[in-house]
Amino acid sequence: MTADAGLAALNAEIVGCRRCPRLLDWCAEVGRKKRRAYCEETYWARPVPGFGDPAARILIVGLAPGAHGANRTGRLFTGDSSGDFLYAALHRAGFASQPTSTGRDDGLTLIDAYITAVCRCAPPDNRPAPVEIAACLPYVAREMALLSELRVVVALGRIAFDGVLRLCEAVSAPPVFAHNAWSRIRPRDGGAPLWLGASYHPSRQNTQTGRLTGVMFDSVWEKVKANLEDDS
Repeated sequence: MTADAGLAALNAEIVGCRRCPRLLDWCAEVGRKKRRAYCEETYWARPVPGFGDPAARILIVGLAPGAHGANRTGRLFTGDSSGDFLYAALHRAGFASQPTSTGRDDGLTLIDAYITAVCRCAPPDNRPAPVEIAACLPYVAREMALLSELRVVVALGRIAFDGVLRLCEAVSAPPVFAHNAWSRIRPRDGGAPLWLGASYHPSRQNTQTGRLTGVMFDSVWEKVKANLEDDS
């Protein structure tokens, strides 16, 4: 099975996942009540699959769909301020075809990158329970296995970083979460060593307070390109 076919089958499985009743109920409730600005839209309101290039060398791991972002649009980091910040940076770095992401049919494609999350359903208060993350992490492991060209993983936020480490082991010193800190890891179920980079999450709280600036975020993607060149 090709990576393209394997990821398509996995994504269909993710959309149909029913492992976490609390999250499913919350996604549906948000989709019924809606936000006033989107009251005429039909919300996706179910688990959100991964998205990107099946030949990607870069895996970007987020936390979870936004209640009125990906839970509305059906695509990760799409339709909210976190996605605006992320895709603008990916476009500047040459990893996205356009700097904006408003919906699944907006024409955006990722170049050499694939986006996933440690939790596929929008959680209340943006805080999935540990048991809910544990239920979703096998999907990330399967994505990593299907992305046969994978060389670099970028974890957006501490929870995503910790989730990746549950699936991998350190090659040398234990990885430490810090913005634009890098280490070498290896998937626990086998595979070649990977670069793991950490970044502050591009949440509105981080970007509006200056904890994460555009310059800081760009530095992460420049390091991604440098690590890809080192592994080539």
